[in-house]
Amino acid sequence: MGRHGRTFIEARTKVDREHEYTPAEAVSLVKELKRVKFDESVEIHVRTGLNVRHADEQLRGTIALPNGLGKSVSVAVFAKGDKAREAEEAGADVVGAEDLAERIEGGFTDFDVAIATPDMMPVVGRLGRILGPQGKMPNPKVGTVTMDVSKAVEESKAGKIEYRTDRTAIVHLTIGKTSFDERQLLENYAAVIDELIRAKPSAAKGRYIRSITMASTMGPGVKVDPSRTRDILEEAAPAAA
Repeated sequence: MGRHGRTFIEARTKVDREHEYTPAEAVSLVKELKRVKFDESVEIHVRTGLNVRHADEQLRGTIALPNGLGKSVSVAVFAKGDKAREAEEAGADVVGAEDLAERIEGGFTDFDVAIATPDMMPVVGRLGRILGPQGKMPNPKVGTVTMDVSKAVEESKAGKIEYRTDRTAIVHLTIGKTSFDERQLLENYAAVIDELIRAKPSAAKGRYIRSITMASTMGPGVKVDPSRTRDILEEAAPAAA
């Protein structure tokens, strides 16, 4: 047997590799092609035309998905004293200072979001090589380096996620779970596309959104028509009714 089992190959035969599906079709196909018993994440991969080597063509921000991510988001907070207590009261899963940095250096990365108070950044800074590639590095631009710890924890818990282009100018985002109904996934998808278009860097040249692929964690990729960026939910309304 090759790398892919029979169910994957069967699923892939149902996907026209050349066809660009509407967002609504893509969502229903990804749900139908779900292979495994557990509740998989649904991801989208958006290839942009940005030249990410140029500082003014970087794309980064946060978005609160209308239907959340369907999982409890675990939050680690770097803080001391009153701010550490505030983080715990707001529901942070792990709170610490140098001790937390040491745990992370020792291999602990079992959290989705890291938040830090500004005074902790010298300690957090040395974790860049670990947290950076995982997209978990606290950053003042996206509100995860802040004195308002309780607000940052609450927003993260509510499903606010960070997006950014990787070095090949692709944005990878989770938009929910295969157990979500189609409408919930479509609403999250529409919110992400709206946000990416709103955040388009003014220096961007040429076609901004080149291609979009949707897939469940273990399933084959489904191409989504990148020109369908408006009225995503209206188009799907009759199907959902």
